[in-house]
Amino acid sequence: MAEKKNILTYAGLRQLEEELQDLKVNRRRQVAQKIKEAREQGDLSENAEYDAAKDEQRDIEARIEEIDKILKNAEVVVEEDVDVDAINIGCSVKIMDMEYEDILEYKIVGSTEANSLKGKISNESPVGKALIGAKLGQVIEVETQAGIIQYKVLEIQKTN
Repeated sequence: MAEKKNILTYAGLRQLEEELQDLKVNRRRQVAQKIKEAREQGDLSENAEYDAAKDEQRDIEARIEEIDKILKNAEVVVEEDVDVDAINIGCSVKIMDMEYEDILEYKIVGSTEANSLKGKISNESPVGKALIGAKLGQVIEVETQAGIIQYKVLEIQKTN
């Protein structure tokens, strides 16, 4: 079975590559030093610093493996080439909640980069799915646990 493609913006790709570099170069060295210092303290069976350092090492290696897997299956969206006639991954959008007249701004990204606290929503999320393909002025409906919410597309822009 083919693995799912990880859709990334160029900025998301750069961020993952920088994190991977930091983990491999800096964090591995730091944790190796912690393990070395903990070993020098003697009995490892009751050495909390040693256990903590080994746990940190395991976490770092797991994250390196996770990023490697993401990058291996990455498909990068070139944001400059995004068509702004309809919403797609790489677009920034301004939408209005039709019931409360709240204006919301989102950047549509792949699920790997999604971070709702930073206004980045996944193309696989309910709102993201409903927005993909929508055009300026169009009203879309999103089915949520609280019922159907309607949003009107106010603006579509390329992300810079």
